[in-house]
Amino acid sequence: MRKSKKERQQLLTTTINENPFITDEDLAEKFEVSVQTIRLDRLELSIPELRERIKTVAEKRFEDEVRSLPLEEVIGEIIHIELDQNAISIFDVKKEHVFKRNNIARGHHVFAQANSLAVAVINDELALTAKANIQFNRLVKLNERVIAKAKVIKIDGNLGRTGVEVTSFVNNELVFTGEFEMYRSKNR
Repeated sequence: MRKSKKERQQLLTTTINENPFITDEDLAEKFEVSVQTIRLDRLELSIPELRERIKTVAEKRFEDEVRSLPLEEVIGEIIHIELDQNAISIFDVKKEHVFKRNNIARGHHVFAQANSLAVAVINDELALTAKANIQFNRLVKLNERVIAKAKVIKIDGNLGRTGVEVTSFVNNELVFTGEFEMYRSKNR
């Protein structure tokens, strides 16, 4: 038996709160209505689409995990992090990141993504870049997606330094490498 709109919307809210990763298609099947009906219900209830819900859940999770800087100061979007081990972020190159005359990304944006990821992966409230050895391997262009991967390679608690290696890719092609020496609190 079909539920009334009010009942369905209450159950929809409860279901999405319990599982924010559920798709509109799965919800439509569960409530025996069309996908369009689910979308209209979500719109009425101000419940964002799946992609936005996933992003919100990830941001809340990483907000609790990233200690060294506020999440809004990270360049790119962190999609994975294990403090003092590794992290991954994505950065979509938009019009504001490129030179107008040739649509090539300004290098400081690619560097900033890598550097902020190197800072974010540090399990300390204080993390600063002490030294960086970087290399740009190819130009990055408008509308490309840069995936940066950070890996902690050495932690020296006595000196208060951590080595972080960052590699950035566009479609599995290496575009940037960096070895960062990060300052952190001693005795970690």
